Amino acid sequence: MRLFAAERFVLGFITILFVIDTVLIAVKGIRVDYAGYLLCGSMGAGVFILGQFYRKSGRDLRIAAALIAGGLFILFTLVASVFNYMFLPVAFPAIDHALLRVDAAFGYSWMGIVTWAATHPWIGTILFFVYATSLPQLLVIVITLGFTGKERMLHHFLVTGVLGAFASIIFWIFFPSFGPSAYVQLPQWVSQTIPLAVDNAYGQELNRLITEGVVHLSPKNVLGLIGFPSFHIFMAAMSVWFVPRHWLVLAVILPINILMLPAVLVQGGHHLSDIFGGLVAFAIVCAASAWLLKWLSVRERNGEKARASTQVVAAE
Repeated sequence: MRLFAAERFVLGFITILFVIDTVLIAVKGIRVDYAGYLLCGSMGAGVFILGQFYRKSGRDLRIAAALIAGGLFILFTLVASVFNYMFLPVAFPAIDHALLRVDAAFGYSWMGIVTWAATHPWIGTILFFVYATSLPQLLVIVITLGFTGKERMLHHFLVTGVLGAFASIIFWIFFPSFGPSAYVQLPQWVSQTIPLAVDNAYGQELNRLITEGVVHLSPKNVLGLIGFPSFHIFMAAMSVWFVPRHWLVLAVILPINILMLPAVLVQGGHHLSDIFGGLVAFAIVCAASAWLLKWLSVRERNGEKARASTQVVAAE
């Protein structure tokens, strides 16, 4: 395989998480929808392999970069979501009650903002569709950065997403939070008025997972478990930070991700502090990823120099 340092790092990360997932699934005796995961994994692996073909053949290095990053993105999303589920039921007390007190101190109520959105159905509906754009936005940015030859930024984007998701999961393991939907029952008329990504049924399933854990794992019904920090906000910050600075693209991305702030509250069932947590997490991880990429690049160059020197000595 022909991979850059950042791509090897992400592939190594995926491999480690896959091994951990496999061991924990066996130890916990969890039933798995192998057909579903095989289908999703094959899609990611297929995109990755196609990217390798383009890179090795030299047909189009920009398409190769986009396909390899896209494949890695899909594969990491799969193994990371399974990894998150492996730590159910939770072993540590949830911090939601503390976050609810923070919400109250700022005058924020999840039930209040959702019922307000339901009294303005067009607002609630728009926020539903905005909330659903998070992952598609990231895939569009992967393709855009790859096709425009911005490999350095593409790798920074990829490593930031991987480290951000992993850091959020590790924080959640020790300080679990599930958002207000696990504790607050919405009036029935609300879900009959506007589409809701996180409704009462979602909250009930979260409560079951908190206490019982996972029995059957399938990509068809995996929920977003992490409340704080909001990874939807982390992804929104990624979209705004890494999107190419073209006025037409910004004219689309900026409004969508400004609307993502209320969408995360109304549709994502989040605490107010989850938003700030997501923004702070992004700032820290993005800077750490830049440092890591620089270190990986220096290490790769030094390795190439060492190999070149060895070849020269061998030739002599």
